[in-house]
Amino acid sequence: MIDVAIIGAGPAGTCCAKRLAENGYSVKVFEKRAEIGAPKRCGEGLSEASQSFVDKIPDRCIAQKMRGARLYAPNGRYVDVILKEGGFILERKVFDKWLAEEAVKAGASVQANTFVSSLIKDDRGYFAGVKGEFMGNEFDEKARVVVCATGAESPIRNQALGVFSKVDLVDSCIQYEMTNVDMISDFIHIYLSSVLAPRGYVWVFPKGEHRANVGLGIVPQEKKPGEYMQKFFKEHPEISKGSIIEANAGCVPVGGMVKDMVTNGFVLCGEAANHVNPIHGGGIKEAVISGQMAADVIGECLKKNDVSKKALSKYNEDWWEERGNHLKRVEKLRETLEKLADQDLNDLVDALKPDDIIEFARGAKLSILGKILMRKPRLVSIARHLL
Repeated sequence: MIDVAIIGAGPAGTCCAKRLAENGYSVKVFEKRAEIGAPKRCGEGLSEASQSFVDKIPDRCIAQKMRGARLYAPNGRYVDVILKEGGFILERKVFDKWLAEEAVKAGASVQANTFVSSLIKDDRGYFAGVKGEFMGNEFDEKARVVVCATGAESPIRNQALGVFSKVDLVDSCIQYEMTNVDMISDFIHIYLSSVLAPRGYVWVFPKGEHRANVGLGIVPQEKKPGEYMQKFFKEHPEISKGSIIEANAGCVPVGGMVKDMVTNGFVLCGEAANHVNPIHGGGIKEAVISGQMAADVIGECLKKNDVSKKALSKYNEDWWEERGNHLKRVEKLRETLEKLADQDLNDLVDALKPDDIIEFARGAKLSILGKILMRKPRLVSIARHLL
């Protein structure tokens, strides 16, 4: 029997594994994909400040360093936001493998191409391991604790906690990695429009000269994301002239953080618990923090030989205090912005200062946005929701 079985080798799973292994616990990570990090389902953006959580990121993991962001209104006007710390566009296929390698160096075991089909329970009713298949061979792995870090589409979290993603709290996304596109390469480009991307936005994240991730996210509906992308291409020939060298699609949670992430012998973390920034859909930083916080609590519980729901619930308390309440404020901002028409977004971009945008993305100073919205009588009710 091992101490901890982790399902999923994304940033949440491998950072959880590394922290536990560093503290002397036996850990095994199971990843269903044949190659960790591939296919990528991510814009690959990360703030430079996030290195404080994952240590210094090797140059091989970084496609392009970012100076800031350019936020476009529907009418084409824009505001430039310069980030003090800067940021990166990663190569996720390299970055995720690096995180896995770091976990292995710390003493964890990682196994790709492994499908976990169900959970094992002991005679107390505690979750106590996983059942799965590796290269056509079925296996059981007993563990004192099971961590689910699968992302938002796995049924495992539903088996254990009854958790699933609500349709109205996920965005349907499509992304192309493109070459031979023209854009300023040290800025990420964000296009707001309720017509081009209802509830979401279009992004162009440069990955070097004339190469970029081009994608969008929308509220799920009858009309597919690809149709909106074609409309964006028609309006932006500097992008549409490029060639698509990789295409990805998927769903991203934009709210509905799970309140109770534990039960006897089981912990949920990362995107599986909807730990994603609701305003921009970024999940790498939140996944790393979530996995590490889960590891700290699991380690304490293993040391006391108590992995009951009551003991593991400290993870709920810690995460909600440090990240959850902050992300709930960001979710309220997302709910507000999705109610705005394109003309409102035009006015908003004209009225905002770059520092305001940075603070909003962090869930801070939302009163400034509320005051701007209250200048229009028909937006007063929306402003009140925000405040």
